[in-house]
Amino acid sequence: IVTAALAAAVVGCSGSVQTPTQPDVITVPARFTTANQDGSPKNHHTHLKGDEEVFTAAPGAPTPADSHAQGQAMFKVSPDGQSVDYKLIASNIHNVTQAHIHCAPAGANGPILIWLYPDPTATSARPGGAGRQNGVLAEGTFDNSHVRQACPGGAPTLADLLDRIRDGNAYVNVHTDDGVAPTNQGPGDFPGGEVRGQIR
Repeated sequence: IVTAALAAAVVGCSGSVQTPTQPDVITVPARFTTANQDGSPKNHHTHLKGDEEVFTAAPGAPTPADSHAQGQAMFKVSPDGQSVDYKLIASNIHNVTQAHIHCAPAGANGPILIWLYPDPTATSARPGGAGRQNGVLAEGTFDNSHVRQACPGGAPTLADLLDRIRDGNAYVNVHTDDGVAPTNQGPGDFPGGEVRGQIR
């Protein structure tokens, strides 16, 4: 009886088998590259936090990793690659004195190439003890004239900096200082840098 029932079910279903059709739209994950189709560079960004800082402290002493500060930096490269618009956001941070793009891979410190805060034309830090910062810290545009020095083994040019960024060898660093000696006493007082992020 069971065999007969199964046979009847197979015969009944065989007439209703349909050939699957292809969908009109196929969705695939997006893949982002570091260049547009015309070869010009794409936008870049980084998330900044304290535990990205390269910092050596005495046992038990404060480090930037103790900071609850966060940051975000966004860079929009012009189609011709001759200038970069940027926005730097920093929140839950105190006593910001300066911020830059530095040249070095993750896990290493390197020289300043571009000043971001106060602005790309700056030559010195702001005074310490400025208080709490939440939101946009700086925004503007920099170009070849704002590149301060060369990366090791490179040239002091925007083109070289963009190459370093694409290779993961540049980072943003936000420095703090409470204006009271000694330094490195905790969040709001890390003149060497409180939050950092490699630019991608």
